[in-house]
Amino acid sequence: MALVVAQEVPASSSMAVPHGPAGVGQARHRMRAQLRRGGVSETVIDDAVLILSELLSNACRHGRPLGDALAGDGDVRAAWRVDPPGRLTVEVTDGGGPTRPVPATPSVTARGGRGLNIITALAHDWGVRDEAHGEVTVWVVVRDDADAARRREDFAARVAVSSVPRAS
Repeated sequence: MALVVAQEVPASSSMAVPHGPAGVGQARHRMRAQLRRGGVSETVIDDAVLILSELLSNACRHGRPLGDALAGDGDVRAAWRVDPPGRLTVEVTDGGGPTRPVPATPSVTARGGRGLNIITALAHDWGVRDEAHGEVTVWVVVRDDADAARRREDFAARVAVSSVPRAS
């Protein structure tokens, strides 16, 4: 799907990311480098890196760190894998939180609350999986090149139509 030769990309990659903003850039850099080496298209990589950023930000904002650390000084886990047909899946696991991940409907002036809506727009599919010991994993299947191209063309058409002034 993602124009990947599965043998060239590591079957999976997983890393501990500090529970907080410090590790997000490191995770994004590592993902981008590995997927590029594997021949994944830049369009798919760009979407995957944005999805990873949103998932990690949400895990740090709304979830607890993994393990027994309650003060926010533990880690969350970021993982991605390309299956044999070339489908790219991104996952982030945290220690759970007081709420379930669901898309919000923020006001126009809200400073946040759009992350899962962005993920929904970029993803082929996504969901939440409850793990052992209260851990929660949010997983996302990234759209392939053809899906991404159609989505961008549709978005461009909607923006162009709504922004063109009508003649009187």
